[in-house]
Amino acid sequence: MRKPLQEQEIKGSLLILGTGTSVGVPVIGCGCEVCASTNPRNHRTRCSILLGLPRGNLLIDTPPDLRVQLIRERIARVDAVAFTHEHADHLHGLDDLRLFPFTLGHPVPLFCEPNVEERIRKVFDYAFSNFTPTHPGGAPQLELLPINGTPIDILGETLIPIRLMHGPRFRVLGFRVGNVAYCTDVKTIPDESMANLEGLDTLILGALRWSSHPTHMSIEEALLTVDRLRPKMTFLTHTSHELEYEEMNRLLPPHVQMAFDGQKIPLTN
Repeated sequence: MRKPLQEQEIKGSLLILGTGTSVGVPVIGCGCEVCASTNPRNHRTRCSILLGLPRGNLLIDTPPDLRVQLIRERIARVDAVAFTHEHADHLHGLDDLRLFPFTLGHPVPLFCEPNVEERIRKVFDYAFSNFTPTHPGGAPQLELLPINGTPIDILGETLIPIRLMHGPRFRVLGFRVGNVAYCTDVKTIPDESMANLEGLDTLILGALRWSSHPTHMSIEEALLTVDRLRPKMTFLTHTSHELEYEEMNRLLPPHVQMAFDGQKIPLTN
């Protein structure tokens, strides 16, 4: 018989579940200083966050490490999910949502753009089969809901989608709730999206490494973006094993820090 979990309280907070690149940190087969580090803040699972909203927990993305992240942070309930994009490191933990309909009493709502829905239906086709399931929980029970670029009323809060560019051709989303915004897997921010990122208390921004990359901001590019937007505080996510946590925080300006797995940030309005 299952014993109820004493959950971590996250209402009114943003919980960073993962801050790593598509391969995570440590990297398989790598013995570099960061991968071999005993500092837990150098251990980075694939990127995701959880928002403790007034009427429940909103998960952003379902990375392959989702089960480990939720157990590590003592999270027993996900009320809805919104997706930034359909890359494997942001999607392929979706099957770990199978248990939540037992708690919710209905399928898990998934908010996503059409290209993400197409990928979900293809990769997780068994969740949409016409066959009668052999037993409850045998496949994820999901309700796909569209993101069309306008604000979404969800779990007692307004979620604002923000168009970002993940390289020259790949369009993805960031999200804003109150005065907190999450922009991972971004190379450039279109001018028309900048207005939605003004007046922030907290910006969580992807910054892969020092050197340039075709689809992710470098540290320099991220700092230029921070200078333009001027949030009160910025935390860098989607960071590679080239960036050591303590060293980076010594080098970065005081209003910019490395994010870490398990970090909790207040949601302000």
